[in-house]
Amino acid sequence: MEFTKNYTAREEHIDVQGIMDGLYYPFYMEYCRHDFIREILGFDLETEAKNGIYMVLSQYTIKFLRSLKKDDQFKVTCELFADKNKQPKLHFKQSIILNDKVMTTAIFTGTCVPAKGGRPFLPDSIAKIIAEAPLIEMENLR
Repeated sequence: MEFTKNYTAREEHIDVQGIMDGLYYPFYMEYCRHDFIREILGFDLETEAKNGIYMVLSQYTIKFLRSLKKDDQFKVTCELFADKNKQPKLHFKQSIILNDKVMTTAIFTGTCVPAKGGRPFLPDSIAKIIAEAPLIEMENLR
């Protein structure tokens, strides 16, 4: 299932070349991913942190294909994938799309950890959802 949110490139994110600074692409992806995590996975990051469960990123890869400019109205997508090695990991394939053209793609990988320390895990509610998700392959980055 692909989850989508719409955004507009903000003026303060534009560099001296008139394009969006590369630093901000992951932020827009984070906004979309956090909404996905809350709305689709039912995991509220703030509430869960107060309950002692942190959802954290362990890595990401990003590919810049085209640049966004000020006031571009674009969409960000988010899809969930399971770990092919059965590790307690969530993989999110994300894209930024402008006028049906892919601008940026990325895969973000995360897990949950106890706030007081301990081994990575996935809460039962997320484990049930991830069991139905397709397996991640790095070629899914395309």
